[in-house]
Amino acid sequence: MSVKTGATVCPITEERSGNVREVGAQAVWSLSSCKPGFGVEQLRDNSMETYWQSDGQLPHLVNIQFPRKTTVSQIFIYSDYKLDESYTPSRISIRCGTHFNDLQEVEVVDLCEPSGWICIKEVRDIPMRTFMIQIAVISNHQNGRDTHLRQIRVHSPTTEGSTYPLEQFGPFSTIEFQQFRTIR
Repeated sequence: MSVKTGATVCPITEERSGNVREVGAQAVWSLSSCKPGFGVEQLRDNSMETYWQSDGQLPHLVNIQFPRKTTVSQIFIYSDYKLDESYTPSRISIRCGTHFNDLQEVEVVDLCEPSGWICIKEVRDIPMRTFMIQIAVISNHQNGRDTHLRQIRVHSPTTEGSTYPLEQFGPFSTIEFQQFRTIR
């Protein structure tokens, strides 16, 4: 278990370094509950202004299912205590497995008024190979009932020897530029 307040590392900077890639778009995302207009689309839209808002009893769950076994090295969660107050998670559990019935807890993170990106890694700092990740919000600050998560990004390491750091070619920041970063 670790206590975190917010990361100084931005996941987009990590992606631009060429060492990791975002694999969340390859997955099927589902939620335990959500208020209308505050679902998966808002959780994955790359905007810090929008968020997923749960609607129901704790724990609140985000399920990420990959079509094939995927190597995951980092999970980034964006949360902001100043904006969300009692909706901000204070304890998060990360679970991995092949499906809903065999999930195993790999890490529990305690958050202390987080503001920004929180980087969660597997306990042994070894990338995990999994079909499914479940992020469970176990408790909120101020004993809040519903939760807000603003963004989630899932990273997989790039293949050794085939990294091409984009920063050495200039500050390419659009998705259109990034899609042509490797030669096939």
